[in-house]
Amino acid sequence: MPAWRKALIRPELGAICGTILVFTFFLIVARGTGMFAPQGIMNWSVVSAQFVIIAVGACLLMIAGEFDLSVGSMIGFTGIVIACMSVTWGYPVWFAILVAFAIALAIGALNGYLVIKTGLPSFIVTLAFLFILRGLTIFGAIATTRQTIIGGVAEVAQGDPVAWLFGGKILGSLFTWLADIGLIDKYVAGARAGQPVIDGIPMLIVWALGLTAFAHILLTRTRFGNWIFASGGDAQAARYVGVPVNRVKILMFMFSAFCATILATCQVMEFGSAAADRGLLKEFEAIISVVIGGALLTGGYGSVIGAALGALIFGVVQQGLFFAGVESSLFRVFLGVILLLAVILNTYIRRMITGER
Repeated sequence: MPAWRKALIRPELGAICGTILVFTFFLIVARGTGMFAPQGIMNWSVVSAQFVIIAVGACLLMIAGEFDLSVGSMIGFTGIVIACMSVTWGYPVWFAILVAFAIALAIGALNGYLVIKTGLPSFIVTLAFLFILRGLTIFGAIATTRQTIIGGVAEVAQGDPVAWLFGGKILGSLFTWLADIGLIDKYVAGARAGQPVIDGIPMLIVWALGLTAFAHILLTRTRFGNWIFASGGDAQAARYVGVPVNRVKILMFMFSAFCATILATCQVMEFGSAAADRGLLKEFEAIISVVIGGALLTGGYGSVIGAALGALIFGVVQQGLFFAGVESSLFRVFLGVILLLAVILNTYIRRMITGER
């Protein structure tokens, strides 16, 4: 196969081209707005990291040939579980976080089990759980606190050894030094006068980078990664050669739920509260990021790096339009154009791979 053809069928190609085009566009239209100043970079990096976390889980699951439409509801549900257990019922925050992860993994396993045993499309099964979890979230919040927003998490999380892993920041001393030598700005008034405008890298970004690295290595450097590709490419053929397709798919549903719970926990720790409507439409944003990143909707093909770049495009466009002063409603238009182009490119790649016309 010629080198140019190999390059064209790489899953990341469209995401790399899209990333270059998006950054070039905003370097032109939003160059003097502060978007690429240190604080502006941190703003869109945090937004992109949210998309990356859920896109990584969605990517592996889509490569395995399945979808999870319950991701958004899982974010709201596990967030309310953490807040209810820690604030309302008085359990330690670390224990509430562990319980939320355990419940999420159990629900993810149940999703996978139902898909495998019933033969129903994962679209239908997880769509049902989208409504079930959202309903339980609202009912649970109102039943325990008579409101859909539960605050006070920041206060009970003070000094908690696990909460910091989701709501803390790292490299604070580095940014203090950068502010002292004049590379980043300091606050000039208010309670934070004299402190750097960026006081560290949020753990949300650390989780996004860590999950991307882990999933990429898992997918491209391990036998289990080959099993994921095989399960989504041709499940029956994979079973003939000994691939435990059912186990792979269930584990990928669990990983998707795990990623959703990481985002939920980071949001609860960042805002100090949980809200029943959090995660709304996140399942579609995750799938869009993965599709922009080069994954095929039919399964068996995709890239974690591509999905992460797709999520980066998502975050940069969302924040870039704000910096450029563009009407926020046009974000959906811009996103739709990117998605359409990504699908067209992915279809062309599939035809190159399969030889279809």
